[in-house]
Amino acid sequence: MPNYRIIVDLSDRKLYLLDNDVVVRAFPIGIGKELTQTPQGEYTIINKAPNPGGPFGAFWMGLSRPHYGIHGTNNPASIGYAVSHGCIRMHNQDVIQLANLVPIGTRVTIRS
Repeated sequence: MPNYRIIVDLSDRKLYLLDNDVVVRAFPIGIGKELTQTPQGEYTIINKAPNPGGPFGAFWMGLSRPHYGIHGTNNPASIGYAVSHGCIRMHNQDVIQLANLVPIGTRVTIRS
């Protein structure tokens, strides 16, 4: 059984999926802008919701820090940029792939 965890690297704007500390996937992301930066720290995925609607694209995975999550986007051109209100944006097909792999309770490390 896989032992997944996620590292979000704000400086290179990538989300890394690790299995037993080995990177198995890397995805481009959008991150929080200057005034609403993505919070650094250790979190866990506490809920998952397909098709949350609005700007959250095809999938939402909520973090243990309230009001923050990893989600899709209705604006794919924003991926790779610091444009969000602090959440981690992914291409819709990427967030669906990730959501299908990681269970609730997966550790998420956000670092610069």
